[in-house]
Amino acid sequence: MISITAIIKSKTEHLIEVQNLLTHLVTETRKESACIRYDLHTTENTFIIWEEWKDQVGLDLHNNQPYLQEFIQKAESLVSTPIQVYKTAQIL
Repeated sequence: MISITAIIKSKTEHLIEVQNLLTHLVTETRKESACIRYDLHTTENTFIIWEEWKDQVGLDLHNNQPYLQEFIQKAESLVSTPIQVYKTAQIL
């Protein structure tokens, strides 16, 4: 299993737009067969996606999905800092 944490910090004036884009992204991603978990959390202007994938092949397929590429392209001008993505390993 592969775990990913993505941190997206929205510009305050684009908070609702970023949330709407993320909602669409989550809805589509959860349909992918390799997706175990794709949860969206928020605090203030920061969104956190916690992801779990069955394998690297499934994650690679996700990374090439048009809805993810569209999100990345649209979000560039709406975020206050570059999107941070961490591939992590559970230790406990």
